Amino acid sequence: MEILRLIESIRSPFLDTVLGLITRLGEETIGIVILCLVFWCISKRAAYVIGVAFFLSSLTVQGMKITFRIDRPWVLDPTFEPVAGAKEYATGYSFPSGHTQSATALYGSLGAQIRHKPLKIVLFIIPVLIAFSRMYLGVHTLIDVVVSLVITFLLIWVAVKVFTGDVGSRKRELVMALVVILFAIVVIVIAAVLYTDGTIERNYITDCLKAAGAAVGFAVGMYIERVYINFSVKSKSVILHVIKLVIGIAGVLALQEGLKPIIGTGFVSDTLRYFIVLSWITVLFPLIIKRFFAADESAPEESPS
Repeated sequence: MEILRLIESIRSPFLDTVLGLITRLGEETIGIVILCLVFWCISKRAAYVIGVAFFLSSLTVQGMKITFRIDRPWVLDPTFEPVAGAKEYATGYSFPSGHTQSATALYGSLGAQIRHKPLKIVLFIIPVLIAFSRMYLGVHTLIDVVVSLVITFLLIWVAVKVFTGDVGSRKRELVMALVVILFAIVVIVIAAVLYTDGTIERNYITDCLKAAGAAVGFAVGMYIERVYINFSVKSKSVILHVIKLVIGIAGVLALQEGLKPIIGTGFVSDTLRYFIVLSWITVLFPLIIKRFFAADESAPEESPS
């Protein structure tokens, strides 16, 4: 808390605005857009590295949140006040930082695969800035963000190693899918046990179940796409890339919001909704891409540069 008090002393309306904008770079919507852009338009391998690192780290962090159940800074110290409006977006427990994990998995995975050094440096700096923004806003402590950074960078390293070479290995695709699914099942079981015995309330396990549903959707979709679909990211023109991305993202948003009145927003329905969204990203829309947008199925895919 001493570090948060020190950071609190440098707050200003200008920094509140700047750090508030920086922290938004780690939010779900931006992450989905970037993942879809890479997966549908640039490099499937790069997207799989991002996805594996993201979902393994997300499940790990969400599992740790409900296991350790460490409260937010203003709960630990009632005299401490976060930046105005920051509480609204700070859901669940404090340790480790979910925003930091998401940003690190997304930008760090891209940075680990890009050869262009200036861009690589920028991509590695962004998660650090987001981690600092979480402390500046007063919603996380130093240990919250550092643990997220360490865990996620470690899993990025694992994901990069796994997807180096042997790109057509069905066995590897199956093993990776099963590992992600196993992580998701473990988190669901932990959440169910802690909720049913009254240890934690409903709102504290929502993020866990969403992460688990999305992770299973990604894992199953990754295997199906690599083994049975194998669409090409290439299109005949930039305009087709733009149209493809707009249609795909529109589908994501439509499913995210449109499924709520149909299947509800409970435990099972939230998990199922995120499973369906990731299934759209990894299986259903790739089928559309293969039918209407792909330029050459035999052309090698692009690598991030």
